[in-house]
Amino acid sequence: MGRRGGVDSYAARMRKSAHRVRVALRRSGVDYFRGDGSDWIALAGLLLTVPAIAFGTIVNPVWCAPAALVLPIVAGGLLLRPASLLSLYAAAAGALIVESVVLGPYTQGPARVTPGTVLVVAACGFFGLLIAQFRARVGVPWRRGGTMLFDLRERIRVQSALPRLPAGWHREMALRPAGGQSFSGDFVVAARTNGGRTLEVLLTDVSGKGMDAGSRALLLSGAFGGLLGSLPPHGFLPAANAYLLRQDWDEGFATSIHLVLDLESGDYELLSAGHLPALQLHAGSGRWEEKAAEGPLLGVYDGAEFHPVKGSLRPGDVLMLFTDGLVESADRDIAEGIDRLTGEADRYVAAGFEGAAWHLIEACAKDVNDDRALLLISRKG
Repeated sequence: MGRRGGVDSYAARMRKSAHRVRVALRRSGVDYFRGDGSDWIALAGLLLTVPAIAFGTIVNPVWCAPAALVLPIVAGGLLLRPASLLSLYAAAAGALIVESVVLGPYTQGPARVTPGTVLVVAACGFFGLLIAQFRARVGVPWRRGGTMLFDLRERIRVQSALPRLPAGWHREMALRPAGGQSFSGDFVVAARTNGGRTLEVLLTDVSGKGMDAGSRALLLSGAFGGLLGSLPPHGFLPAANAYLLRQDWDEGFATSIHLVLDLESGDYELLSAGHLPALQLHAGSGRWEEKAAEGPLLGVYDGAEFHPVKGSLRPGDVLMLFTDGLVESADRDIAEGIDRLTGEADRYVAAGFEGAAWHLIEACAKDVNDDRALLLISRKG
């Protein structure tokens, strides 16, 4: 019985030890692929490939050329930290020396270690080190960099989503970043407040365009989204202006237009911070009217005041909010751009404005190298 118990306890201890090893390996693997753990697993694997490639080169240099050592070096530039790369480079240099000694001088035949081979391997190592240093400075491993950017883009898209409106209302938005990029300096935040009766929408154009303005737009969209609905409508732009001033950015200004719409009566207020006027289509006359509120740019000076302009959307009326990239370009001024925008929008009056936002950007500013955003809100007749 004592012997059997000793065997059982020994087997139990071995199972526990094996379980701890599996857990440790799994945890190391998860941390590594999240970018939080050590890179010793990747370093060990790449160090093993170096002598394997050197052996293949010595055995058959025609099919396994000496330049094949760039493969673990390139992989190391993507997977390893700069300190670990030095060990890999030392192993690759040693492999080149061994290959040149065994294969003989490059002047005695093909498939030898030539000066060009050494230069190619050294150049790949140099660029790999630059990539590794950049990743170490940013703190984002290549395995998660693309995922993080995708997540940021999706968060901007979700934050820009317009809330569902009650029957009798239609809303849509189109956003086109400069140069076909995924990040834009134009963004929209919206919320239904006052028990769902009021729609508040903020369209903002951050200074700059594309990726240059995308990081600031992401920060501001989160901050403005938290402020929207938490403050009285007339207190929002002053609070946004104070927030932007506290950032102390070199390019710290932005333009915004804030719409406060009563979904039961159709009455609205527009507050502007240096933004272009909104355009309202009056269904009765078929004419477009500019609705321009007064207010300075956000982030320019403290104590700015913003004066609203009021209006009302009747059945069949349409309200358009847009950024300057849609109506301004190098070969035309804003007035001409607004005339073109209203002319293109007139084509949708009879059929309705379903899907019109995207088509209006295509028609008016398809090839403009600037961020473009257009918001349409219509009250059905």
